[in-house]
Amino acid sequence: MDAAAVRERAGELPREPGVYLFEAGESVLYVGKAVDLRSRVRSYADPRGERIRRMVDAAEGVDFAVTDTETQALLLEANLIKRHQPRYNVRLKDDKSYPLVQLTDHAFPRIEVTRDPDDGATVFGPFTNKGRVETVLKALRETYGLRGCSDHKYAGRERPCLDYEMGLCTAPCTDEISAEDYAADTESVVRFLEGETGVLAEPLRREMEAAAEAEAFERAAALRDKLDAVEAFHEGGGDAVTTRDERVVDVLGVAVEGERATVARLHSEDGKLVDRTRHRVDAPEDEDRIAAVLSAFVPQFYADRPLPDVLLLPERHGDSDLDRWLDAEGVSVRVPGAGREATLVELALKNARRKAGEVDAASALSRRLGIDRPERIEGFDVSHAHGKAVVGSDVTFVEGSPEKADYRRKKLEETNDDYANMRELVQWRAERAVEGRDDRPDPELLLIDGGDGQLGAARDALSETGWDVPAVALAKEEELVVTADGVEDWDDDDPALHLLQRIRDEAHRFAVQYHQTVRDEVSTPLDEVPGVGPELRKRLLRRFGSVGGIRAASRTELANVDGVGEATAAAIDRAL
Repeated sequence: MDAAAVRERAGELPREPGVYLFEAGESVLYVGKAVDLRSRVRSYADPRGERIRRMVDAAEGVDFAVTDTETQALLLEANLIKRHQPRYNVRLKDDKSYPLVQLTDHAFPRIEVTRDPDDGATVFGPFTNKGRVETVLKALRETYGLRGCSDHKYAGRERPCLDYEMGLCTAPCTDEISAEDYAADTESVVRFLEGETGVLAEPLRREMEAAAEAEAFERAAALRDKLDAVEAFHEGGGDAVTTRDERVVDVLGVAVEGERATVARLHSEDGKLVDRTRHRVDAPEDEDRIAAVLSAFVPQFYADRPLPDVLLLPERHGDSDLDRWLDAEGVSVRVPGAGREATLVELALKNARRKAGEVDAASALSRRLGIDRPERIEGFDVSHAHGKAVVGSDVTFVEGSPEKADYRRKKLEETNDDYANMRELVQWRAERAVEGRDDRPDPELLLIDGGDGQLGAARDALSETGWDVPAVALAKEEELVVTADGVEDWDDDDPALHLLQRIRDEAHRFAVQYHQTVRDEVSTPLDEVPGVGPELRKRLLRRFGSVGGIRAASRTELANVDGVGEATAAAIDRAL
C-alpha cells in the first residue's frame, strides 16, 4: 500500500478504540491496537522505521475490529498476535490466549467460554480472568437457562439432559421452552454481556436476600460471592482485586541480540524464589527495543497465567493502555533503582543475557536436519513389562525447556511389540491433530525414543493420517540420530544432540512413571483376599513397593500396616 491508499483506508475507519490488521492476501502481516482507529492507521502513511515501511509496502489492505474499551483492544491484540503470528509483530510463540464468550450461530444459541470462536458466532471479550468468566456464565445459565451442550448432543434428543434437572438449561432440545421465550432469554444475556450488569445482578441480589431471610446463610454467602464476580465483570476487576498483599512477585529481564530477544522471568512467592523461566521473542526494530519487547511480552505471556501482585521491570514499557489494564487488575508495576528489588532485576537481566549468548540448540538442530527452526518439539516413548501395562508418553519442549502443561500420556493395547506400540501412540497424536481434537499447536519436530524400527513405525502412522510433521529418532547406548535419510553420529558436545537427549530422557522418565502407576493398578493376587480393597492394596504397595515386596514381608510387618490386622495379614500370606 502506498501513502495515498493508507490515508484513504484510514478515512473509512471509525474514531473508536479497537484493533487493526495489515493484510496481504490470506496472511496477516501486523496487528496493532488503537484508542482512535482512524488516527492510528493514518499514521502509517508515513511509517516510522524501515521495518514498518516494508510491512506497509507489502500490505494489500487493512481490516479492523471495534472494541468497547482500550483494555479490550489490548487483550484482543494479544489474542490476534497469538493466533496469526504476524511476521512484523513482537511475538511470544506459545498457544495461550485470553478467554472469550460466544453465543453460537444457531436457532437456539449455545453459550460457552472459548479461545477459538466459531464462524458466525456472536463474541464478547476478551476477558482477563477465566475463573471469573466461568462463574458469571454459570450464573447466566442458572438465571436464563441458555444451553451449554454441543450441537451434536442437542440434536435428536427425546428427553432433557441433567442440565435441565439442575436448572442450568431450559431444554429447547425437547421443546420445554418456546423459541420466542428462548430468544428473549438470549437477548437478556446479550444485554448483560454488552455491559448492562443489572440484568443479572438484580436477580442474584433478590435471591441472596431471600436466602438470608430464610437463614440459609451458606447459600446466601455463595450468592454474595457470585454477585461480587458479576458486578466486577465489566470493571476489569474493580476493587475486588486491588487490595491484594504483595505475596507474588514476577521479575523480568530482557536481552536483545540481533533479531531475537530473550526475556528471563523470576517468580517469587512469599519472599522465596520458586521458579526461573526464559522465553524467546522476535525483537522489533523500534528505537527503544527493550520497552517494545516488554509491552508486547506482558499481555501475551499472562494471557493464560495468573498475574502477580508485583511486576518488577528493568525499565518502563511506555504503553499507557497496558498500565491501565495492570492497574485495574491490581498489579503494582515498579522499576526499582536500589535495594533488594533492584538486585532481583539485575539477576533477571543476567539470566536473560546468559541465554542470549548461549548456543541456540534449536537453530543448530535446524541446520543439522535441514528443517525450519523447531521451537516446539514433542518426544515420544513407550514403556511396558513384557507386553503388560503398556503406556506411551508425549512430552513437549518449547525453546529447549519442558512445557509440562502440554504433556500427554496414553494407555496402549497390551502387546509385546515395540514397533506396533509406537505406531499406535503416534497415530493417536496425529489423528487428534488432524481432526482438530488436540488443543496444542502442532510441533515443528517429533522425536522418537528408539532406532530405525520405531522411527519407521512412527513415520507409517504419520503417512497414514496425513500429519505432515518431520520425525527423527534417538537410539540409546550409542546415541545415534536416526533420520529418514539414514543414521548419523553427531559429536558428543553437539548442542543439537544435547537438546534431543534432554527431550528423549524426559519422554522416557514420563513413560516409566506412568507405566509404574498402571502396573500397580492391574489385577494382583491381593484382589482375591477378603478384606483387601483398592485403598488397602494401594497402601500395601506404597509400603512394600511391589507385590514381590509384600510377599517377602513377614506377617508381623503386614499386620502393622494400618487397616490390615492379624487375620487379614494371615490371608495375604496364604494368597501370596
